[in-house]
Amino acid sequence: MDGLAALEPFSIGALVFNFVLGIILSVGVAWYYARFGEALSNRVKFAKLLPVLCLIVILVISVIKASLALSLGLVGALSIVRFRTAIKDPEELIYLFLVIAVGLGLGADQRASTVVALVILMALLIGTRLLAPHSHRRNLYLNIQVPEGANAASFETVNDILARHIEFVDMRRLDRRDQVLQLTYLLDCKDRSVLAKLMDELTRAIPDCSFSFVDQNSMPV
Repeated sequence: MDGLAALEPFSIGALVFNFVLGIILSVGVAWYYARFGEALSNRVKFAKLLPVLCLIVILVISVIKASLALSLGLVGALSIVRFRTAIKDPEELIYLFLVIAVGLGLGADQRASTVVALVILMALLIGTRLLAPHSHRRNLYLNIQVPEGANAASFETVNDILARHIEFVDMRRLDRRDQVLQLTYLLDCKDRSVLAKLMDELTRAIPDCSFSFVDQNSMPV
């Protein structure tokens, strides 16, 4: 057991170099996600956490790789941790795993392989975005609040109105609080005239509703 518990020499210089390289790589990933990501959540706020996550993974791997006993202890410690925050957008998971993989690679001192793999993965993400069919349509997020009560069919009414005016409708979120429905839709809108007709009919059909449109193509970053 003494051999298993003995720590291998820990190089501070290697750790610092891995940290610097990890910051460079993870900041690049974070910038790309904040600039070109399509998640509905606050991408800038989420992107700021990616470099920190990468450095934490580098530190953990750098420490436990020096001792088998520490690695087994880490497995036991993590088994009692419960993470309550759910990741609802698959795109966020992609970038989380990407920076974790970078941290794992650098923590294991596999620098060249990590850089090459990251370049290939980023090239795949960029190529997918550039080669995707471009459209002159506007991708809009519709956030609408509909009071329940007198009009029990408000949810169906909103869906029917959207179906009449918009070719592509994808409901992203539904919340119900204090007899108020909060709905979020992703809309593929042709032009402004269609949007104007949609707003007019929503106002006529559900006078008490409130709504807002967010242009997903030009969200501030």
